[in-house]
Amino acid sequence: MSFDPFDHDLERGMRNRRGILGDAWVDKSVANANSFNADFQNFITRYAWHEIWGRPGLDRKTRRIIVLAITCALGRWEEYELHLRAALAGGEPETRLSPDEVKEVLMQAAIYAGVPAANTGVALATKIMRELGMELAPFPATEASHPGVGREGRTVSRPSLHYAVREPRNGRPPRHTVVLSHALGCDLMMWDVLANALAIDCRVISYDARGHGCSESPVGPYAMAEMAEDAERLLAELDAGPVVWLGLSMGGMVGQELALRHPQRVKALLIANSTSAYPPEARANWDQRIAAVKAGGTESVADAAMQRWFHDAFRLAQPATIARWRHRVATTDDVGYLGWCEAVKHHDTTERLPQVKVPTLVIAGELDMGAPVAMSELIARQIPNARLMVLKDASHLSVLEQPAAFEAAVQGFLAGL
Repeated sequence: MSFDPFDHDLERGMRNRRGILGDAWVDKSVANANSFNADFQNFITRYAWHEIWGRPGLDRKTRRIIVLAITCALGRWEEYELHLRAALAGGEPETRLSPDEVKEVLMQAAIYAGVPAANTGVALATKIMRELGMELAPFPATEASHPGVGREGRTVSRPSLHYAVREPRNGRPPRHTVVLSHALGCDLMMWDVLANALAIDCRVISYDARGHGCSESPVGPYAMAEMAEDAERLLAELDAGPVVWLGLSMGGMVGQELALRHPQRVKALLIANSTSAYPPEARANWDQRIAAVKAGGTESVADAAMQRWFHDAFRLAQPATIARWRHRVATTDDVGYLGWCEAVKHHDTTERLPQVKVPTLVIAGELDMGAPVAMSELIARQIPNARLMVLKDASHLSVLEQPAAFEAAVQGFLAGL
């Protein structure tokens, strides 16, 4: 297994912690870390903020209510005050509580306050579910997976690819199997929010491309045809059947190549912030990037990536998000990054795209400097009956800058299949 210095549990926890408590409080808390409390800070970030707050089974507003009720019932007033302040004025606006909502939490807590024993609660719930005829199939605890991450695994075939599979949370057969393929310098964590939204009724597969995250990093150069074969063998091992492929940037290039080389594997295609080929002057830019990484590693191109990926207003408004993704680029394996640079530089499907016969949606960001709208327009013209959607106020990583608009585009497309 390749060593990945990027700590996903910690980063996911910190993302959730900032979203609920707000950057100002978390920045203050992080700044107060010392040799005595650093272990505890790391612990609660992983186990409270990732393992619990990262579970999609309850929305975050509901989790706020639960925390307020429990801390009130137990008299944990310091924690209660912290979360009450955040509920009224901090963190993500959509998760905040109004004064009337807080009042209702306290009214209910006044009647029901107590310390239920979790073990007894689970036993009683199990008994009642069975009395109601609900099927509780045997399931070993060792097979349980975090629903906000999915069941993780690695391909048997080499180079080994790390992947995660989220099964539909509604317990029904999947409406679609959706595969999510990330951008250069990212990893499968890029898709967390969208993947969890789609996994309500879809089977969702995300994976680390070779040279990224926890996948192996063979020495390059790579070719896009190889990347399509990586995708094919991953889907074969997962017995995925025909899939809806959603790729952003280089992930969109892989999707184009996969649909051309293995048309039976792809039943629909979403290509976001991507291109069918780079002109000669852009290929020269790739040569410069390759030279920079060879000289100074991925750290040397991390700042430039942030400039391409996110527009000025987003970078100003969300410095913690920028810092997290800069760290991801800077810790991406140099060998894998270089291999992919070669594949992307030489990618060219323009003249072959008319062979793609599946429903296709092309998503562009109106502010995208890495893959300007004209590149998406060309893809949409070349693929028969493809539709183009341009997202307002979105740059290259449009799924991160405009998550609601991006999800709406994807869900609308899926609804029409």
